[in-house]
Parts: sequence; structure tokens; C-alpha cells
Amino acid sequence: MINIHRNCFETAEEYGAPGNYVLGANICGFIKVANAMVAHGLI
Repeated sequence: MINIHRNCFETAEEYGAPGNYVLGANICGFIKVANAMVAHGLI
């Protein structure tokens, strides 16, 4: 849970919305799925 909180917080800050956990969680989740798809050669 600590890592999830940190990832959401840092991602929100990185994309210009500090403190917006919803945005951070959505972007972080999208990036993880996209990286997994690239790793599997789907993209």
C-alpha cells in the first residue's frame, strides 16, 4: 500500500497535478499496462 500511494503521488506531481491521486492512479496504471504490452511485443 505504501508503494501504491507513493506511485500515485509521484505520478500526479510528474504530470502537473500535485495531490491529485485519481489522476496519478489512472496515469500510473496506464503506464504499467503499456509497459507490459511493450515487453510482450504487442506494441
